[in-house]
Amino acid sequence: MTVERPRRVTQRDVARLASVSQTTVSLVLSGAPTSQIPAETLERVQAAMRELGYVPNRWARALKTNKTMTLACVVPDIANPFYPSLLRGMQSAADHAGYDVITINTDGAAEREQRFLNWSLEGRVDGVVGVFFTLRVADFQPLTDAGIGVVRIESSKKKVGPLPVDNLYIDNEAAAGEVTRYLIRRGYRRIAMIAGLGGPQEGRLNGYEAALLEAGRKPLIVADEAFNEEGGFRAAQQLFALSARPDAIFAANDMMAIGAMAAAREAGLAVPGDVAIAGFDDIFAARLVTPALTTISQFQHDLGTTAAGVLLDRLQRGNAGPGTSQAMPFRLIERSST
Repeated sequence: MTVERPRRVTQRDVARLASVSQTTVSLVLSGAPTSQIPAETLERVQAAMRELGYVPNRWARALKTNKTMTLACVVPDIANPFYPSLLRGMQSAADHAGYDVITINTDGAAEREQRFLNWSLEGRVDGVVGVFFTLRVADFQPLTDAGIGVVRIESSKKKVGPLPVDNLYIDNEAAAGEVTRYLIRRGYRRIAMIAGLGGPQEGRLNGYEAALLEAGRKPLIVADEAFNEEGGFRAAQQLFALSARPDAIFAANDMMAIGAMAAAREAGLAVPGDVAIAGFDDIFAARLVTPALTTISQFQHDLGTTAAGVLLDRLQRGNAGPGTSQAMPFRLIERSST
């Protein structure tokens, strides 16, 4: 008995059901800019694919187009709640354009970041959005020479040149200065800062110090090797052991701020009655802790969406043109911890 295999649904079938040309279906599948395809047409093609159960043959398409239709999101610490929100934003834009997203954790280590570069050159991804602690712009030239798009998430404005590397940045120095000035306006006199090693702490420290110096205050900084709750707990403990303990603490990120809250509870101190605590990042937990945490929002989801858009636009243009640098917004979120 011969069993007849079901016929594979093709792009032609999708085009026929959607009443469009096969070229239009190919454009949709290739992730062409939405400006090239009317929204109503895009919706019709996607509805036809769902109805027919059309599954693109990625391997065949990769051989034909020399594209993997895969993007990489490189982060230094996937356990930091800041990064999953960034990833979701990136993924929403990538999904719409027909790309898959893989996530790579580097721990911010030079060896791991270099390993990612070597891995990318094996033709595994078309582009990358990443936070890199040790790599410099020149290190990405092998990727850009191979046609791989690169978008970096930075903590300050970067100089751009002919290399097609795009940068999105939050002015961390300005944001940290805004938090510190806010605490000064609230009447706090002894404002300390706790920070971890690595990451964007340099700009945040600079903003904190500048705001205090312009107010005629002396900075008080305690650094811990860990940029997380444990590091924040230990750093805050050192501050609470001082004879003249601070009445406010600005933490270099929300996880350190949450660790400082735990240290305050252990020391029998009320937040904000005895010590105010502010953070940076506005991770999801910042609004759930008690008291809710005053912090700086970097709009991580929007940051990821914008980064993916910049990358996809770069890929559509054949990775041509000089690098760019684009400032992204931040906002002070005032809650009850201060």
